[in-house]
Amino acid sequence: MSNSIARRALPGKRKTIIVLSIAEFLSMSVWFSASAVVPVLTTDWHLSGAGQAWLTMSVQIGFVIGAFASSFFNLADYFAGQKFFTATSFLAALTTALIPLVSVGLRLTLILRFLTGVFLAGVYPVGMKIIATWTKEDRGLGIGLLVGALTLGSAAPHLINAFDRIDEWRPVLYSSATLAAIGGLLTFLFVQEGPYRVAMPKFNWKYVGQIFRKRELVLANAGYLGHMWELYAMWAWVPLFLLSSFQMRGIQASRASVASFAVIGAGGFGSLFAGYLADRLGRTTITIASMAVSGACAIIVGILFGGEPIVLMIVCLVWGFAVVADSAQFSACISELCEMEYIGTALTLQTSLGFLLTLLTIRIIPTFVEWFSWRWAFAFLAIGPAIGIWAMAALRRLPVAERLANGHK
Repeated sequence: MSNSIARRALPGKRKTIIVLSIAEFLSMSVWFSASAVVPVLTTDWHLSGAGQAWLTMSVQIGFVIGAFASSFFNLADYFAGQKFFTATSFLAALTTALIPLVSVGLRLTLILRFLTGVFLAGVYPVGMKIIATWTKEDRGLGIGLLVGALTLGSAAPHLINAFDRIDEWRPVLYSSATLAAIGGLLTFLFVQEGPYRVAMPKFNWKYVGQIFRKRELVLANAGYLGHMWELYAMWAWVPLFLLSSFQMRGIQASRASVASFAVIGAGGFGSLFAGYLADRLGRTTITIASMAVSGACAIIVGILFGGEPIVLMIVCLVWGFAVVADSAQFSACISELCEMEYIGTALTLQTSLGFLLTLLTIRIIPTFVEWFSWRWAFAFLAIGPAIGIWAMAALRRLPVAERLANGHK
């Protein structure tokens, strides 16, 4: 595309990216809407640790299936990106609102949560695709901004919970559903794809073997899996961790909800900051630094359980900042290292494997709490960053790493 075309389209770039980020923030608020009210649902529905975990795991499974189906059938290219984003936002809002409207127990709720995950696969990946149509040299920053919006959206239900009655769960889900619907409407009215739009190659089974035979792609995926090992388990369980710790100090539950929003939401700034630095300092540099900090926090934070709340919050805020800071950079690595015809398959495979892995760590944390208490339950998550650091350091040493971030490894 000529520079003149790009310049004619650029006047709408800032507005589109800002509105899309706001829409992403609003729409993704339904992801942890049920998880945010786990303490109340545990009392009302007599949930076990497994039942608590499945409130998040069902969304993860739905997202994997939705992302795979979208890529396999090339839905994001068959439909205009903004319209696809809008439709799936509305559907995610509907399935979330149906939980307090008709659900009377865990089984139906899990079905609705699964469907929410399916529909959110049309929000986050499609949002990234729209961002890519507006960015080139600043793509790391653009995707980092969108991941930051996703992070704040994931944290939003905890803030809503703090302002509603802490012993009532239905308003939180209704509020999150309303936000998602507004996000879809904003996208429909104000977002359009940019001048760098190209058709994304769809998932193709014949390319899977090629991807696993390329050392640089295997290492980039290993780094991503190490990151995902930690991320969603931290997001799912740190609110209950903070609630339990605060209760030991006699601090009211609403403050724990605000603290949870702050800790998870800190990742939004981490993602934006890391996206800016990665385009300048290098993707492997930023991912290694992020995982080193987050892995250390996973080990340290449990030692502070039940202790001085201010010290605990400082460590948790650093953890929340670092744990998601590197997220967008793994997708950027794949897009820069992969042949064009493999990209659709490679990104879908990376996303699917990563979210499937989260099922293990989300499920095992409550078991570790029973075995080792909160003091050591999160230390298990540091395994992921350790593997991720090794993988990204190995990738950095390969000659092909020169293709990352315009030569910035």
